[in-house]
Amino acid sequence: MPSSPPDFLYGTAWKEERTAGLTELALRAGFRGIDTANQRRHYHEAGVGQGLAAAYRAGVVTRADLFLQTKFTSLGGQDHRLPYDHDADLSTQVAQSMASSLEHLGTDHVDSYVLHGPTSGYGWTDEDAETWAAMVKERDAGRTRVVGVSNVSLRHLMQMEAVRGELPAFVQNRCFARLGWDHDIRAFCAERNIVYQGFSLLTANPEVFRARLIATTAARERATPAQVIFRFAQAVGMLPLTGTSDPEHMKQDLASRTLTLSPDEVRAIESLAI
Repeated sequence: MPSSPPDFLYGTAWKEERTAGLTELALRAGFRGIDTANQRRHYHEAGVGQGLAAAYRAGVVTRADLFLQTKFTSLGGQDHRLPYDHDADLSTQVAQSMASSLEHLGTDHVDSYVLHGPTSGYGWTDEDAETWAAMVKERDAGRTRVVGVSNVSLRHLMQMEAVRGELPAFVQNRCFARLGWDHDIRAFCAERNIVYQGFSLLTANPEVFRARLIATTAARERATPAQVIFRFAQAVGMLPLTGTSDPEHMKQDLASRTLTLSPDEVRAIESLAI
């Protein structure tokens, strides 16, 4: 694995039969971080593995070049196509889901294993704690390098901390400009050296594309509004995800790294929709 996570992740949700081809295409475009989940309802993890295998065979990348992240999804987030025994205890479900993920992805470990959202929107439950402990065991056994959580509130994170459990290495959330780009959770993460992963940066924020600041910055940098938003995300310490299926957009998203935003511009974009 690279010494640190890449600065961009390619997200594979909602790709269905196109998953394998788009995963390979993303790797050819230059992505070295792939995000998926063992949740057939929204992801085709086996298709990700097929795309990886094709890229390996073609000599595009090796496993050592990549950061692979997948997720454990509890029963409430699954459909009938379960990657584990419906009636098994949570620890067994986590172990079975991980074994299935490793088979899908053709590897003996992933780099990050993420809890695909707590079971309740109101707080961190005993069920979450049991699942999290099982995920930590997977990490300790070497089947993942780190563990993380997604779709969490600040309350969830504070409760995780209050019970003196292990905090996540990553927090992955849908990121809304109108909520300060998840400001409070990003601040919590920054204070604890947790890497914040932001997804839906474009689709969740259509109003940002209409902002004059974004348009003028994009014109100056000879860039697209999407590139400005991704560069902003990186400037404030986010690890952004993109799920584009357009080859040109893949290249543009990665090229956003070269844009220059002043500290004043970054602050202005951060407060744009508050």
